[in-house]
Amino acid sequence: LQTRMQSLQPDPKAQYRSVYEALKRMVLTEGFWRPLRGINVTMLGAGPAHALYFACYEKMKKSLSDIFQPGGNSHLANGIAGSVATLLHDAVMNPAEAVVKQRLQMFNSPYKSVLGCVRTVQRTEGFGAFYRSYTTQLTMNVPFQAIHFITYELLQEHLNPHRQYNPRSHIVAGAVAGAVAAAATTPLDVCKTLLNTQENTALSSLKIRGHLSGMANAFSTVYQLGGVPGFFKGVQARVIYQMPSTAIAWSVYEFFKYFLTKRALEKKP
Repeated sequence: LQTRMQSLQPDPKAQYRSVYEALKRMVLTEGFWRPLRGINVTMLGAGPAHALYFACYEKMKKSLSDIFQPGGNSHLANGIAGSVATLLHDAVMNPAEAVVKQRLQMFNSPYKSVLGCVRTVQRTEGFGAFYRSYTTQLTMNVPFQAIHFITYELLQEHLNPHRQYNPRSHIVAGAVAGAVAAAATTPLDVCKTLLNTQENTALSSLKIRGHLSGMANAFSTVYQLGGVPGFFKGVQARVIYQMPSTAIAWSVYEFFKYFLTKRALEKKP
C-alpha cells in the first residue's frame, strides 16, 4: 500500500484517496493475496539483517554509553549506535526489500516472481541497480533509526525506569518510536521509492531518459511533479506500517534478550 500510494503519477486505476480504499480496491480487483506480494523476499533478508542490526546496536550502545555517560543511559550513544547498525542492516536489506519487493508491488508490475525480477534487473540494469538507492536508503534510515532508538530509549526511561522485561512498555514504546520516526522521514522515503521503482510515467512526463539516480535528482523530480505535498505522499500508510512493525520487533527482541539472559544466569554455579 505504501509503495502504491507513493507513486508520483499513478495509473488511473491505481489512484487511491485513503489506505482503506487502496486495500479494498487492491483485494477486489487483483486478488486477496496481492497486498502480500514480496513478503517472501522480505522474510529471506530480514533474519540476517536484524541479527546484524541488534547485535551491532547492543555492542555499540554499551561501549559508547561507557564513554559519554559512565553508568548511565546516553541518548547520544543510542542515536549513534542505531545509525551505525543501520549500515549493516541496509547492506543486506536494500537489494531484497527496497528494490525487488517494491518492483513486485507496483501496479501492473511486469515481474511474475522474485527470481524473475532479480534476473531481469541484473540483465537490463546491471548489478549496480540493486544498490542504486543504497546511499538514499542510508540517508533516510540513519535519521530514522537515530530518532527511533532515541525515542524508544527515552520512553523506556519513563514507562520502564528499572529496565526490566515488561512486554507492555516494549510494545508501546516501540510503536510510538516507529510512528514518530516514520512521519519525520517520509520525504526521504518518497525519494527512495522513486529511485527504486524508476516510475516510467513520472520520468517520461519530465522527459527524463535513462535511469534516475542520486538523492538530489530524486528531490528535484518529486518537487517538480508534486510540490511540497508530494514529499508526504503515503505518510499515513507509512506510519500505519511502521507502528506494528517496530512494536513487534522490539517486543520479540526484548523477550529473547530476557529469555537468553535468564537461562545464562540459571546455568551459572
